[in-house]
Amino acid sequence: MDLKTVRTQAKESLKGYCRVCPICDGRACAGEVPGMGGTGTGVSFKNNLHALASYSLNMRTLHGAKDPDTKAELFGTKLSSPIMGAPMTGTPYNMGGTISEREFIGMIVSGSRQAGTLGWTGDGADPAMYTSGLEAIAEEQGKGIPIIKPREQKVIIDCIRRAEAAGAKAVGVDIDGAGLVTMALKGQPVGPKTKEEIKELVASTKLPFILKGIMTVDEAEMAAQAGVSAIVVSNHGGRILDFTPGAASVLPSIAAAVKGKVTILVDGGVRTGVDVLKLLALGAEGVLVGRPLVVGAFGGGAEGVKLLLDKMTAELKQAMILTGCQTIKDIDSKVIQQG
Repeated sequence: MDLKTVRTQAKESLKGYCRVCPICDGRACAGEVPGMGGTGTGVSFKNNLHALASYSLNMRTLHGAKDPDTKAELFGTKLSSPIMGAPMTGTPYNMGGTISEREFIGMIVSGSRQAGTLGWTGDGADPAMYTSGLEAIAEEQGKGIPIIKPREQKVIIDCIRRAEAAGAKAVGVDIDGAGLVTMALKGQPVGPKTKEEIKELVASTKLPFILKGIMTVDEAEMAAQAGVSAIVVSNHGGRILDFTPGAASVLPSIAAAVKGKVTILVDGGVRTGVDVLKLLALGAEGVLVGRPLVVGAFGGGAEGVKLLLDKMTAELKQAMILTGCQTIKDIDSKVIQQG
């Protein structure tokens, strides 16, 4: 299987819900939510790409980093690289429904495990979406992380118990789903949470607890105060609120405020291993990839997901060679410049 075959098959399978554009930048699908696009004008989606593109790499070749090590670790789980599959749901209304929810998330989690990393699973208006993710994680010996929508507290805690039973490595809430259009359309109550409510959720489990959807320093600090193990800097792929900045724009200030207090993860606009290097240099410790893995799954199943993750890891390694970084921990602000 090669990338060209995966892209060709994905374009047919996705039935126009995703055009599998040569450059996935949100222009063709702006406003298509439900669908694969960004909400409203699509500016938030595009800003993720623009923010990453605003940074250049400082090429260095006089050093000893001849064979860099891309390995990373998250909550005691060793990973082949810091690149993981982002939580995604909604195959019927976001991706055309050619494959079922269970098949799709199984491909994401299985392909991620085969690539030596973790696949995250999501939640949605249909309870089967969250259940499908847990089934996929259990099938892959717990090699996955389920993320729950910001539902009522009792419902979230019940979902956490089910994640524990599935053997998940961690669990969390995508707080950026508070205004998700697709949830509202299906009559599912979701909304913001107070710091006290997050504390309650953290205290409800022994699993590492993740808060996904942090975009400001003050909320990063609140999350740390609430005791979360990790945050994901994310604007939900530009699918929630129009005119938000790109994740790479806000990541440095958030990292300056809370790095060392919580694990910092990030998603948004990641298309290559070079993008991963930039985000690590800006302060992230792990990176989630979304839309590209949809193409991988619909175009090649678990093998297609693995192919794309392996490709990004190889690109990351090459970029590490050319910026003088022997390990992931060596990647810092010295490898990038703005402009």
